[in-house]
Amino acid sequence: MGEKEKMTETGRFIAHIDSEGNEQSVKEHLMGTAKKAGEFAAGFGCEEMGYHCGLMHDIGKYSDAFQRRIRNPEKYGKIDHSTAGAKETNPLEGMVIAGHHSGLMDGGNGMSAFAGDGTYFGRMKADIPDYSCWKEDLAELLKNDYRMKLPDYVGNSGFSSAFFMRMLYSCLVDADYLDTEGFMDRGKAESRSGYDTFETLIEKFDEYTDAWLHPPGSVKPLYQCRTKILRECMEKGKRLPKGLYTLTVPTGGGKTTASMGFALRHVEAHKSMKRIIYVIPYTSIIDQTAETFSSIFGRNNVVEHHSGVQLDLDENDCEPWQIRNVLATENWDAPVIVTTAVQFFESLFANKSSKCRKLHNLCNSVIVFDEAQTLPVPYLKPCIAAIAQLVSNYGATAVLCTATQPALESYFKEYIPGLELKEICGSCTEEEALVFERVTIRNLGIITKTQLEERLNRYDQVLCVVNRKATAQELYHRLEGEGSYCLTTLIYPADRKKKIAEIKQRLKDGKSCKVISTSLIEAGVDLDFPAVYREEEGLDSLIQAAGRCNREGKRPKGSSEVFSFSLEEESNPRMELSRGALRETLRKYEKVNGSEAIAFYFRYYRELLGQENLDEKGILKIWDQKENFFPFATVARLFKLIENDTRTIYIPADDTVKEYLQRVESGHADRAIYRKLQQYGISLPEYQFQKMMDQGLVREIAKGIYELDDMRNYDSKTGLQMDVETGIGIFFD
Repeated sequence: MGEKEKMTETGRFIAHIDSEGNEQSVKEHLMGTAKKAGEFAAGFGCEEMGYHCGLMHDIGKYSDAFQRRIRNPEKYGKIDHSTAGAKETNPLEGMVIAGHHSGLMDGGNGMSAFAGDGTYFGRMKADIPDYSCWKEDLAELLKNDYRMKLPDYVGNSGFSSAFFMRMLYSCLVDADYLDTEGFMDRGKAESRSGYDTFETLIEKFDEYTDAWLHPPGSVKPLYQCRTKILRECMEKGKRLPKGLYTLTVPTGGGKTTASMGFALRHVEAHKSMKRIIYVIPYTSIIDQTAETFSSIFGRNNVVEHHSGVQLDLDENDCEPWQIRNVLATENWDAPVIVTTAVQFFESLFANKSSKCRKLHNLCNSVIVFDEAQTLPVPYLKPCIAAIAQLVSNYGATAVLCTATQPALESYFKEYIPGLELKEICGSCTEEEALVFERVTIRNLGIITKTQLEERLNRYDQVLCVVNRKATAQELYHRLEGEGSYCLTTLIYPADRKKKIAEIKQRLKDGKSCKVISTSLIEAGVDLDFPAVYREEEGLDSLIQAAGRCNREGKRPKGSSEVFSFSLEEESNPRMELSRGALRETLRKYEKVNGSEAIAFYFRYYRELLGQENLDEKGILKIWDQKENFFPFATVARLFKLIENDTRTIYIPADDTVKEYLQRVESGHADRAIYRKLQQYGISLPEYQFQKMMDQGLVREIAKGIYELDDMRNYDSKTGLQMDVETGIGIFFD
């Protein structure tokens, strides 16, 4: 009896087969996916449309060709099962369904497209296997009309329509993955929802901040100001409506805790809100903030998500081992998410399922942009437009949190007419403002590395922040005495945490402690040095570095010095505009960390840059081009905050990490394993990664997942050993 006869005899159309031979029918999978997709889309008022996409997405699996393929993948070749559902619905849903494996594609041109050209209209002209049995099997469900009127904001512009389609795509992809994972793991995937309630998280936060709010005795003015800021943020969180806000807190004012206090009370006041997302500017400091929140709320309630590995499920992956690793990709369903600006914004402009599946969880969330002045300037307008969509149409509240507000109100007004960008924290009194003036900033001008080396070696405790990993490593080797540290992104996160803990202890004990670091130490790292040196980059970076000097206000301002300098041997054309704006600000203002100087710096910098360079790739204009209907793939290629693609290499630091990597290699890793592995990953630009591959230093252990093959190539002092001279730090002007 042939394969077709066997299928007809059982009367069962199969969607998936697990490693034990258990079968999930197509109808079961479609109904499960539709239910979840509808629930997700309900977050922005489109439950019926989400349900319909879920119901239609895999009807191509009703073809005899697919049924032969899933029963015997080694014998039968690839089968297109995604196009069928797209052919049975409108272009908006069609693009979402057609790309649920391969990714949202360019729409192309309906007149000139041809089968096989990689566009949506090309897919619609392709011949695919007969799948007509779907109507009979789903007849009962098809009695309902799942079509609905689109939200009013869809159609206001090409950008708003594309944003909506990507949100709907996210609902479908996440639902598809979760339903498949639930079948493959026999229901264990439901543990994804095993988080504490926000009521419990608020209790934990209140317990953590009780000592702040109710100190046992008299406290210093600095701590009084921090307490006042925290109280005001918590109170405003209760009273303010959903919207767009700034939170301007001087460095050392406890803004991380204060912003979380606002977010928690805001979620409590607005019952529809589901999570808090904290966006960190640098991939290198995410672990510090995540560690703080984990200590407050418990590690199980906090997801730390780096850029890391992205895996997509090919529509012809049928074997359980092919599917399992992909299903474990992150979907941001935890109550507290800590992620990077790269991960956040590139996901909002992505087209692949692995990056987009989490986007629907941005709806009805409080999104805190830590160090908002670091929003990537060449993509500033697209980023602002995306934030505006989330606030205007998807129930989110956004908080721009920084000590140096970059004056973005005029840009937001382009996308949210009538917007009033409100400050959460009232202005400090003149007396309170003086409390935060704990350092004296001096400009050294141009010096040599030898002169810098001589200066640094005069101190027992000093921090020096430079712009390049190569410079950091070179200066580290010039330091004299014990207690010297080098901190760069070539050190895996768990190792950085260990080193930073050692640094904190040495500073506390008054021991010698000299640190050379890249910008990773400037935010989210609570350190207190008597002197800080900062290589020129921008005013915001200088002020952030100054926040690591006399942080607790225990030393006189006059003897707590922060030095800005430029290295004679170094040049970086990418930074010339921000450096020029910094120099002009230093020339014009004596108090460069005041609000007037900060506002001048950002205005001057953008004038130097030019308005046309705030959307360098023309992302916003692309959506309204008629010759390419919704060019999702094109935009995803253009929107790269880090111009060079990166690859993650995992460091097998100990037996526990080796066991995690072995589980990945055997196809038995789950999402918990990937979350733990983030602490042992180092991201490299593609060309550096390829160089290591060519030298046989890296081994691929699963599709797109790599480990360092020999730990002798990882130095305990300076990290991954490679040609750092060509390295690119992950930070933005």
